Amino acid sequence: MRRSLGSPTLFAIVYTSVASSIYFALGVVADHALALTPFVFLAAALFFLLAAMTYVEGASLHQERAGSTVFARHAFNELVSFVAGWAILLDYIILIAVTSLSATNYLAAAFYKPLGSGPTEVVLGLAIIAYVAVRNIRGFSPARGRRIAALVVADLALQALVVVIGLAVFFHADLLVDPVHLGTSPHWKDVLFALGVATVIFTGLESASGLSGEVMVRRRDLQRLITSAGVSVLLIYVGIGVVAVTALPVVGGSTSLSRNYLEAPMIGIAESFPQHWLADTLKYVIGALATVTLVAAANSAMMGLSRLAYSLATNRQIPSVVGRLHRTRSTPYVLIILASLLAAALVLPEDLDFLVGIFAFGSLLGLTIAHLSIVVLRYKEPDRKRPYKMPFSVRVRGGELPVPAALGALVSALVWVSVVITHSGARYAGFGWMVGGLALYVIYRKADGKPLLRRVVVPEAALRTPDRRRRAAEYGSILVPLFGSPLDDDIMQTAGRLAAEEDDDAVEADGGATIEAVWIFVVPMSLPIDAALPEEQLKRARAALARAKAVGEEYEGVHVATATVRARRAGAAIVDEARRRGVQAIVLAAEEPSKVRGGALLGGRGGPRDNFVGDVTKYVVAKAPCQVILTAPPAEQMPSLEPGEKLPSAV
Repeated sequence: MRRSLGSPTLFAIVYTSVASSIYFALGVVADHALALTPFVFLAAALFFLLAAMTYVEGASLHQERAGSTVFARHAFNELVSFVAGWAILLDYIILIAVTSLSATNYLAAAFYKPLGSGPTEVVLGLAIIAYVAVRNIRGFSPARGRRIAALVVADLALQALVVVIGLAVFFHADLLVDPVHLGTSPHWKDVLFALGVATVIFTGLESASGLSGEVMVRRRDLQRLITSAGVSVLLIYVGIGVVAVTALPVVGGSTSLSRNYLEAPMIGIAESFPQHWLADTLKYVIGALATVTLVAAANSAMMGLSRLAYSLATNRQIPSVVGRLHRTRSTPYVLIILASLLAAALVLPEDLDFLVGIFAFGSLLGLTIAHLSIVVLRYKEPDRKRPYKMPFSVRVRGGELPVPAALGALVSALVWVSVVITHSGARYAGFGWMVGGLALYVIYRKADGKPLLRRVVVPEAALRTPDRRRRAAEYGSILVPLFGSPLDDDIMQTAGRLAAEEDDDAVEADGGATIEAVWIFVVPMSLPIDAALPEEQLKRARAALARAKAVGEEYEGVHVATATVRARRAGAAIVDEARRRGVQAIVLAAEEPSKVRGGALLGGRGGPRDNFVGDVTKYVVAKAPCQVILTAPPAEQMPSLEPGEKLPSAV
């Protein structure tokens, strides 16, 4: 995939969610947190900084589409990965509904009141959802990213202007301190719920993570991205919170911000200015820009949903028919349509508090898993290249514990528990969604004969192909270890036959299966794993891989990817690579071919023939996470062996 996006585009996508959340979450947060609203936003901004470090390290470590679901896959297993992905999927759907509904409210508050009530509001909200669906079926482009970036600049300027003027006109410290009676006004449960609502800003990080495979950003740019996004969120979020509480102060345990402007709180701030010309100007500007920003946020949410759906479908976590790709646009149009219908259904009740409560459930669950995944990956993959590595790590149990990720996991888990306890809508709807998703996952995996915890990958071509024609995509990815033996051509031909397309119409021209041809350098324990290799061995490996690529790509629709791997033991390296790459099969040359005429293909996981293969083959057959196919040459091609004599080991 061509990497054409840079850090400005990532910042724009991240900040779109931040800017839009101010427009609709401010009223709900103020309704629960009252005068503590600025402090809730301060805590949310600090949590955002922790989350940004987690997401950037994770996305740079494993550059695949989607965010927390990818981190969890490599840190834990497919089931935990699905839980994270399914929770974030719920958030995307709710965010599309909330932003569409809020856009109609800002249009009504600033321009024409009937737009924000009754059937007109519902129809307008549904029209926005339909527009977002069509735009995302057409796909994301760099030009669209530049338009989002321009919108973000305008939003930043407007919100900064409101903060500066608002502080000059309204700020009085007494308005922040006097109404606060901890534990009673507001109640602690309301403060915790408000903090959960403020986590809506994390969705932008998920959306940006979905573009990790399309981004070309240097390490220094990643550090600047975190700094700029963190500072922007801190200043704008806290500044708007202070202005809101001082412009519409808490009186008698409530604030006009939530009582009269719950669905368009920024309009409430604008109308509070004593200068009529300033109030009217800000009202119209905020109304117009808020509408455009909220629609852009719905677009970003749908974009994140599209990439998450692709990841779930290609890893067989949701049925392929749900993740079906558009023939020309390569977007998961089926799931986009389904998500749009669900978002439309959520618009109908017009209950903003209920929607953001469910959102907090999914957001905090996904965020907790993301933080925990980065902690685990520091120990599970300590030597893997990290273009960005979050600071403040300490040595614990022989590894580096990332303190920001550990702290983020603890806090987000505690806030998630508080939301579950205090908000019935989040509790019942959230758990209902998760139970339904887990049932779908288990039934789908069991019906397809696939394990629940292991990764199973299908090629993109399988998502373009009707079910009745999907036979060619059954072996979408195959691992072939090479050892420079005479059997290399045979196993590449076997893999090529398995992977080749059987129907020219079954997949698009740019689809097809992949053979992962891997040369394994076995480094003895007496040498460091990164020791320099003899030039003769390197030449031999390059020649074997080039030959394998030529043989494999003779088959229609087959792409051969080559790589070299260093390891202490060949068998363990083969199993680890198969698990990491998520292949459907391993085609392996047995070290001691069984004397079967006609070029035997032996499948399965061991049995009576265990005595006829070497230790490497036995290990792979016993430990492999997928089907293992052993190949051997015809008996007439085998060298003559004396009784008790063995063929030289392949490794």
